[in-house]
Amino acid sequence: MPRRQAHPQDSGQQEPTFRQVVMGDLRQTDFPGSFRQDLRDLYRFYLSEERRAELARMGTVRGIFWFWGWLFKSLMMKLSPPRRLTLLAAVILVVMGEWQLRFGEMELVVHLRMVGVLLVFVVLMLELKDKLLARDEIEVARQVQLALLPRRNPEWPGWAIWSHTQPANDVGGDLIDFVELDGTRLGVALGDVAGKGLGAALLMAKLQATVRAVAPGCPSLAELGQRLNAILLRDGIHNRYATMFYVELEPDTGRLRFLNAGHNPPLVIGPAGVQELRAPSLPLGMMSDARYVQEDRILAPGELLIIYSDGVTEAANVDDQEFGAGRLRDIAASLRGSAPEEAGTRLLDHVRAFLGEARPGDDLSLVILARLRDEPATQPS
Repeated sequence: MPRRQAHPQDSGQQEPTFRQVVMGDLRQTDFPGSFRQDLRDLYRFYLSEERRAELARMGTVRGIFWFWGWLFKSLMMKLSPPRRLTLLAAVILVVMGEWQLRFGEMELVVHLRMVGVLLVFVVLMLELKDKLLARDEIEVARQVQLALLPRRNPEWPGWAIWSHTQPANDVGGDLIDFVELDGTRLGVALGDVAGKGLGAALLMAKLQATVRAVAPGCPSLAELGQRLNAILLRDGIHNRYATMFYVELEPDTGRLRFLNAGHNPPLVIGPAGVQELRAPSLPLGMMSDARYVQEDRILAPGELLIIYSDGVTEAANVDDQEFGAGRLRDIAASLRGSAPEEAGTRLLDHVRAFLGEARPGDDLSLVILARLRDEPATQPS
């Protein structure tokens, strides 16, 4: 049965008039910046990196002609065949302008330009209809994905834990999850599925369910990597893979064991400066003969472990400059001695300041772990 659309009248609210909506739009203080960002998004969406590079090598006049030609071709290729033909007919009618018909002494002038504009408006309405219907379904997917994410950061003896995730679109492909294993270990996973949007979100849910099902029964993290890789190859989406950093924490001791399956190298911040935990293994779901390695480490009291997705290092500003691993290391060095929440908030502030008016181009996720300092023993009075 079709779902009934909600209207303001259903909740006793009065539907705003068109004039009120337009005046509200005009009062938005970020309108110029938002419009410029929309234009930049159109440029990147409709023109490939190769096309943009070619335009950069052309002169201004020649580049303008090629730009509009490539833009129109890309737009046409993204439409369905009926809408593509309709839009092509509309362009032809606009170019023709008028059509004069003579019947004896009578002359009839048909304004073809107006007909072309109406056809463009019809195509626009059809595309908007599809977008609104898809938005309803994506909103349901977003609610499901939010329900899968941890509702709070876990409390684990000897450790402080903070996490944050922000999808680039309504749904994302980053995974953050915590798995308690027999009360003796806490599994922490941060994964990043290749791509964005609904397809990446579905594979993320698959990866989360698989980690929860497989991790408790694996004697080693090397075995965990082998099993996850085999399952994603068998049941995953074609040409999709996932990177993942998975670490298990022991209570109080500071000992951890970890698996890095092609993920960005997390950063350890301590007295020795900033160190990387490199990625010796391939991403999950990429190759059937991939081998995975478990590694071990002990964090000293006060040391931080920063696990992040490439939405941090690949965050690009309006000039297409990336935040970069070097900038991340420099900021991480200044976070020594900070609590996880403070460190995460400061790091996010740096990323947002770097982005400026630009919108995030990829999902951004962070997990920060800190080995708690030992409390001094209470002296007897």
